[in-house]
Amino acid sequence: MSDGAVAGKSRSAREVYRDLLAGLMLADERLYCLDSDTGLFAGVDFGAAAGRYVNLGIAEQNLMGTSAGLAASGKIPFVNTMATFAATRALEAIKIDIAYNALPVRIVATHGGLAAGHLGPTHHALEDLAIMRMLPGFTVVVPADAEQARDAVRQSVDLPGPAYIRLGRKPTPALGREPIEIGRAQWLRSGADVAIIACGPYPVLAALAAGERLAVHGVRATVLNLHTLRPLDVDAVTAAAAGTAGVVTVEEHWRAGGLGGAVAETLAEHAPARVTRIGMPDTFAPVAGGQTDLLRSHGITEEAVVAAALNLITGAHGGGTDDPDLSRV
Repeated sequence: MSDGAVAGKSRSAREVYRDLLAGLMLADERLYCLDSDTGLFAGVDFGAAAGRYVNLGIAEQNLMGTSAGLAASGKIPFVNTMATFAATRALEAIKIDIAYNALPVRIVATHGGLAAGHLGPTHHALEDLAIMRMLPGFTVVVPADAEQARDAVRQSVDLPGPAYIRLGRKPTPALGREPIEIGRAQWLRSGADVAIIACGPYPVLAALAAGERLAVHGVRATVLNLHTLRPLDVDAVTAAAAGTAGVVTVEEHWRAGGLGGAVAETLAEHAPARVTRIGMPDTFAPVAGGQTDLLRSHGITEEAVVAAALNLITGAHGGGTDDPDLSRV
């Protein structure tokens, strides 16, 4: 699927977030919108809440410090910047000003993963989930479509402590599923042979497509949308893995430290199982390119999920004659 294939058919998660936040600010005087000159809020009519929209310019550390001051004063600031700048450029301010003080700042980071693929590695955010889920007290959410972004933003308002919500850039296909609940994984498919656990729009779509493709050939796969990396739904992860040949994780992130790391840590502690991680290999993208082009070129695809699932199954069963015919999957 090309980047342009979904454009115009649906709204992007960041646009849905923008319009939702403007409405929430009118209804709740605690809410502030702090921007880093992203352009996302250009032309937005905040009405009576206009004084609570503050554009601090391209100064991400100042953005985080200001948001911490507002939160310490009883306000609930929503901070808007690109994911890579939140997780790296402003990290010290997030750690010391926000996380250390357990303040209710909501960092809504756009251009997550390879969504800014056209701008090259300086704008790719492939480390942010690893960083944010390690900060004490942070809630970390990766919605799989625009409606899930709406759910996450609404639910984040009254969460204790800080939150990081990772969004993409362009419209992505809607899953058309029930609303999500922060901290509770979403079961998209159930199966006893292998578990596929994903987060983020394109990884979840790849996981679902792989589950359907496997089912045609008699392989029963569980597909779990683990949209919340912290707090992690330990019960869902262990239940998904139970009795299967293993778990395949799929994410738009370096393989180290993100979803795959979180799932592997959880299973190692609670219910040891084999885990195969599909994500960005240990390299920077060598070229700029469209998001879906970069995902394909680095093996974050439906085909890779199918192959990983089959490897787990054949390894578990030793490729015996009782196995389904997997050679044509």
